[in-house]
Amino acid sequence: MPRSRPRSGPTMHDVAAAAGVSQATVSLVLNSASGSRFSAETRQRVQDAVEQLGYRTNAHAKTLRDGVSGIIGFLGDAVATTPFAGKIIEGAQERAWEDGLLLLTMNTGGDKALERASLDSMLSYKVAGVVYAAMYHRRLDVPDALHGVPSVVLNSQDRDHKLPSVAPDEELGGYTATRHLLDAGHRRVAMINIESLESELPAAVGRFNGYTRALAEAGLPVQPSLVRFGTGNELDGFNHAMDLLTAEHPPTAIFCANDRTAWGAYQAASELRLTIPGDVSIVGFDNQETLAPHLRPGLTTLELPFIEMGRRAVELLLQDAEPSAQVELMTCPLIERNSVTHPKEKP
Repeated sequence: MPRSRPRSGPTMHDVAAAAGVSQATVSLVLNSASGSRFSAETRQRVQDAVEQLGYRTNAHAKTLRDGVSGIIGFLGDAVATTPFAGKIIEGAQERAWEDGLLLLTMNTGGDKALERASLDSMLSYKVAGVVYAAMYHRRLDVPDALHGVPSVVLNSQDRDHKLPSVAPDEELGGYTATRHLLDAGHRRVAMINIESLESELPAAVGRFNGYTRALAEAGLPVQPSLVRFGTGNELDGFNHAMDLLTAEHPPTAIFCANDRTAWGAYQAASELRLTIPGDVSIVGFDNQETLAPHLRPGLTTLELPFIEMGRRAVELLLQDAEPSAQVELMTCPLIERNSVTHPKEKP
């Protein structure tokens, strides 16, 4: 006689019998079905039975029944390998887990062939939606396959404005950084940007626009002699800060459009035997945990809200109404440390 197939574990019928309720009640409780009305005691009996028996839902059967799995796809170009951006995944995973969903993460390294293969694999799992994430804020072209499944662009913007996007509010961040220096009493505030404005990089353009807006509100013109455009690395920060700080009328404060540039500016001040913040105040942007808190003095900077952006992207996927194809900008909070004080004398 053929062998009977061994049981893989407790069934929903077993849970129902242990809890003294129907299988339908167990299903509704476990799936948190809207409109279902059960007493707290009934829910607790079901949950106790589930825990006692070690029951696990059949995810494959649920996928066949509902047409979607309990999985959200997370497709990134280099997010998983970028230390300070890994929090995006943390936020997305945390929010997915709150609804009992898993996050399937794939990192493509910017390889388009791998991206296509990864996306095909995700769609074969009938994911409930896809978060399409980028390592840094830019306008990008999203794969056509994303238009066939609920999707959100994260830490970037869909160039064609067909999908909703979640990104940092770069202009507000630049404004906040500059305003902080102005409120400390500085009037000669320089800026070292991360790229030229011709690049159309949202971070470079937005942070510069925030800088100019804060100056305008304070009744101060933008002085070209106080603005430099680098590439966002330490060496550019050093060279541009040296140039600014050895000028005939040096600034009393510098807004660096990222923390690596600020690190270079710190080295320039040290080379010139200037103290921070006594001789020059410095504000950065990004709040890189491996850098900003460890400079001496600690760097005042703007934090990219990675966890909050990751959570919000998943939240948009889970909402009942289809999200509009707009860019939702999230605030970059100011992280105050010890690199800013009032100028020694009125400029």
